[in-house]
Amino acid sequence: MNPGEGSGMAQILNNDQFLMATVPETNLAIVPVRYKPLWQDVTPVLTVPDDDLLVTHINQTADLLRTQGPKVHAGETQTSEEWLSTHSLEYMKLTIAHLLTQGRLITTKSHFKRKHLEFSATAINEFESQLYEAIELYHRRTGWLMQGSRKIFGLVKGTKVGVLVDASNANCSLGKLYDFQQCLLGLIDEQLCYKKQLYFSSFGTEESSLWSTPRDVNVRTLHEVRMWIQALEPSGGCNLLHALKKILLVRDLNSLVVILGGSPDQSTHVLFDYIEQCMLGRKALSVHTVAFDCSSSVTEHVVKKLAEVMGGRFHCNVSLSQMCKMERRSPEMLSDKDGDPNYYSCDIHHLQRELQRSEEVLRTIKEMRQGLLGDTLISIMQEISDEVAKLPPAHFLPKPPMHDRPLSIEMPNFLPKTSADWLKTNGLKAKKLSLYQILAPNAFSPIEDFVPILRKTVSSTLHEKAMMQFEWHDGTVKNVHVDPPLLYNYQKQLTKAVKMYEKRIDWLTTGSRQIWGTVGEKRVLILIDTSLTNAMYIIHIQHSLRLLLEQQMTNKECFNIMAFGTGIKALSNEMVTPTPDNLQDAWKWVLDLECEGSRNLMSALKYVMEVDALEDALECQGIYLFTSGVPDQEEAVLCSYVAELCAGRDLRIHICLFSINTLDMIPARFATPRETAVVYRDLANSSKGRFHWFNETGIIDSDDINFIMSEIEKAVNFSQKCALLVDSLKQRSGLKQLEGGSDTLNSQDSQNSRGDKQAVARLPGPKPTALTLARMQAKEESAEETNSPFKALTWRPNSSKATTASASSMKNFGSSEKDNKQKKSPKVSQCVFYTEEGNRVGCVFKKYPKAKSVRKSIPFAALPKEEDVCSTKQWLQRFSLKRLRLDLHRLVSGPDCTHQKKLVPAVNKKVAAKYCTIFPSIEVNGVVKHLQFQPQELEAYIEQLERVIRRYAQRMQWLLSGSRRLFGTVLEKKVCILLDTSGSMDIYLPEVKKELTSLIWEQLQKNCTSFNLLSFSDKVHMWKHTLQEATNEACHDAVQWVSEVKAHGSTCTLEALQAAYQLADVQAFYLLTDGKPDTSCQLVLKEVEQMTQRKQITIHTTSFNCSDSTANNFLKRLASQTGGRYHRCTGDVDGHLVAHRILTEGLTNEDDPILPSFEGDDLQRLADEIGKARRFLTQARAFRELLLEKQLKSDSQNSTSVSSQVSEKSNSLSSRRICGCVNLSDRISPLACN
Repeated sequence: MNPGEGSGMAQILNNDQFLMATVPETNLAIVPVRYKPLWQDVTPVLTVPDDDLLVTHINQTADLLRTQGPKVHAGETQTSEEWLSTHSLEYMKLTIAHLLTQGRLITTKSHFKRKHLEFSATAINEFESQLYEAIELYHRRTGWLMQGSRKIFGLVKGTKVGVLVDASNANCSLGKLYDFQQCLLGLIDEQLCYKKQLYFSSFGTEESSLWSTPRDVNVRTLHEVRMWIQALEPSGGCNLLHALKKILLVRDLNSLVVILGGSPDQSTHVLFDYIEQCMLGRKALSVHTVAFDCSSSVTEHVVKKLAEVMGGRFHCNVSLSQMCKMERRSPEMLSDKDGDPNYYSCDIHHLQRELQRSEEVLRTIKEMRQGLLGDTLISIMQEISDEVAKLPPAHFLPKPPMHDRPLSIEMPNFLPKTSADWLKTNGLKAKKLSLYQILAPNAFSPIEDFVPILRKTVSSTLHEKAMMQFEWHDGTVKNVHVDPPLLYNYQKQLTKAVKMYEKRIDWLTTGSRQIWGTVGEKRVLILIDTSLTNAMYIIHIQHSLRLLLEQQMTNKECFNIMAFGTGIKALSNEMVTPTPDNLQDAWKWVLDLECEGSRNLMSALKYVMEVDALEDALECQGIYLFTSGVPDQEEAVLCSYVAELCAGRDLRIHICLFSINTLDMIPARFATPRETAVVYRDLANSSKGRFHWFNETGIIDSDDINFIMSEIEKAVNFSQKCALLVDSLKQRSGLKQLEGGSDTLNSQDSQNSRGDKQAVARLPGPKPTALTLARMQAKEESAEETNSPFKALTWRPNSSKATTASASSMKNFGSSEKDNKQKKSPKVSQCVFYTEEGNRVGCVFKKYPKAKSVRKSIPFAALPKEEDVCSTKQWLQRFSLKRLRLDLHRLVSGPDCTHQKKLVPAVNKKVAAKYCTIFPSIEVNGVVKHLQFQPQELEAYIEQLERVIRRYAQRMQWLLSGSRRLFGTVLEKKVCILLDTSGSMDIYLPEVKKELTSLIWEQLQKNCTSFNLLSFSDKVHMWKHTLQEATNEACHDAVQWVSEVKAHGSTCTLEALQAAYQLADVQAFYLLTDGKPDTSCQLVLKEVEQMTQRKQITIHTTSFNCSDSTANNFLKRLASQTGGRYHRCTGDVDGHLVAHRILTEGLTNEDDPILPSFEGDDLQRLADEIGKARRFLTQARAFRELLLEKQLKSDSQNSTSVSSQVSEKSNSLSSRRICGCVNLSDRISPLACN
């Protein structure tokens, strides 16, 4: 030891005030003084070694002052990292960036555009002088750290210090123990004697403490410590883990010094894992690890890693022989051993790193001086272009006027809405300006019905002068009465609506809305992309944020801004209210933004959604992502993650994409602007948000504007249809007049010369006539009074070949109706009318029993928009394919669809029906059926089935999100959660605690009225003795209880169920375990059956990370026995990806994407229904292709037959004309055939 090393202890012993403060006067006489302490014989405090510098000349004064230098007083209790916070180059503004700000930038007008900086020699000389003073200060600090005990043990922080000393055989061996003890005594005299409390412990094979609790520092305490150190002896191995377990239990310590001289007995993996668990949730503890006189690389690694895990510092002391060699080195080389700057000490390393930066700045200044001419720096960019490149791009970018000024805050007069919400009150449908709404009162569906007496289907007629056939929005055709004045007024209203929509678009393209769109949410989070690729556009980003803060933030409840690149930087740790002061502070924060790193969007979203950034804003939240390029992660991963987290939340992620034309650097993932837009549009759709894309010239694509443009196009389309209806009506009325005149002329010509007609004309059909109202009433009254069939009222058609309906048929119809009185058949009513020939009357049945049709129409599937809290079995009872009447096999399996062959006696063989060649044959469940569908009907079925499958995929995402992923869906109102905390759950318990906390807040607090928690291992621990109401206070208490649960022991499942059955009014248990119970599985099932007979309670079971088939079968039987559900969380990630692909990519293949094999009841039932729907979809597409192929073949055959018939007729007519045999019967024969 140096003579001056004991000066600290001598100063304490000579201080009377210290003795009075530590030892009371009443106890001074009791303390026995056996001998005079040896450490009092020390050199006086003020003794200074001779520096061999005597002032004999005035020039030597500066050397003497520089040698002595100012003493380091303020930094004696600070680490180098803390000391550099007020003495670093950055703090003292001595970096090259600060130097360049003192220059003046000049642009040269040469062929090669080059920047030129001018400096004054005075500024550079002053800057260099300050830099040399800083370097001298760093050297003095380094020399002070290399003196006394700080050289061996480093600088000890804290006021209540615990010291853990390695007393193993390796560290306290013969020849090494004495040096170790002397170094420890020096540590006490120089550093530890100034602390408030001390605690000492040594460890070898076993741990040995000097005191049970920390002691206050006084003379007696220091004496006991010295005696304890001098009595140290080798004590076996190096059981560091056991020693850390003991000393970490000591309370009231704020600093811990671990002195290690050899390799610990435990493996580094076990040691570091234990320390990480112990340090979780512990108050701030400054840890300082020391490797004493050690040349082993394992010890060095343990010391460094230990300090890193515990968040402290380390100090590695080389062997004494190597230290003597290092003393001859310069101070700046003391921390460098074999090229590793981290070897010696954390404190030394920080100083050496700052010294290296200082040397780099000096070298840059030296290079600058080579280009100086007088007071001007010439061609400076050639030498320091690298340094200028390190400056933030905003330093040289042009800025808009008033850019750095405070905000000019505007207060909006109204709450802005998105275009979708705005159109709910101002759209065409909301204003009742839809064309179908206008035409609906005068639109009539065409009626087509079968008339038995005519033996054909009769359709309603159209008033040709005032009505037109018009295609409706659902694809049907209606007869519409056209009123031109009404349509003219309607077109005027459409013109006013279009002008209003154009004003809305102008409003959306001004101010901050041109960049951000409409910010309509009350709680807003702005997420800014500050990756390195945006460095040249940082001014644009800042200006965009300025407009947003000025125009759209003042009427919000709260907001926050976060910038992300590789890391994340937030304006505040919580949402802030948009007061004028907070908005001005946010603008100052935005001005300090710098672009760096890559575009790690996944990390930013996780920080926003998982690190309690949105705890206060879950009810209504909008996240606005401002970015310019594709993220680092894949699109599918991002979209599935966002869709999972936004499911069940009123949370939307809106994208504001800024398109950059040129890139100064190639990013990690490159994509064209169009590909980038596709990625972010899918991301916005995953959270049901909006997409806004713009560049420096204007808006490229925007959902807000697209909604308005779609409404304008709809209005234009309606106006064009109105004009088309009126024009068609005018043309038809004009053509009818022309046709009427031509008919009269043709009739006169036909009477004069019938043989000169070129073609055979059709005979005009009978004009429909109707009875007057009085005649109709008279006929109906007479029919009701007589109650007899109309024998005289018969109708004969014009054609002589048509048969007349006899009265006997009417009698038979009446008698058949009397015979079937038991059946509730509709009442038959007739309508009579006069024919064209005299007073003859015909009758038509108005109501006639319809025959059952074998064809089934395609129903519309009514699906819910919100998720119902129920099991999949209950949900599918309402929305399965069978309940929605979308079972394909039932639709094509009518009674008359079966392909059958019947025996015909005339030919004595089985012959198929005629329609067997018309309808395609398919096989359904082993039976050949005839497909009696049209391609349009199958298209409608495919569309409905795709809607159902997408809804099933959304249900799957909901079941796999939040706490339902692990625990399933909680259905009952009064439940008890049983948690397995056996020893096998130890490594998974943190994950289970997190999920259980989510279950409490997400399901129990929202959906249940009361609940309780129970954990079981070898004993049963219950949170409360009764069910507790699901209040916020109870949930907080439950979460606290869950955080204190520990895993140990065995699995007493039966005892846990018996304890849970004692709870009153409980409706269901939710049991989570990872294996079989300790008792027999059959015994548990038998006992539960007996308890269920006395008290009916449903038990839902969850298998967690269990691959034992016996245990899983036991849980399935337990749930089935009590009417519960079995749940096992497997394939959740694959399920999310499959659901996302179904919702985004659609279904083009039955086998892609492949659903994972779920084992839980809810997910398995839903997956089976999805698989069934996908099979039906594939079959329906195949049936459609079969029908189209059949139609093509029939069309080709019909065209061939028609052409042959036409050629035969033409040949026969030509031959007859040649022979002169053409007569009237030849002209009528084609009509008769038709």
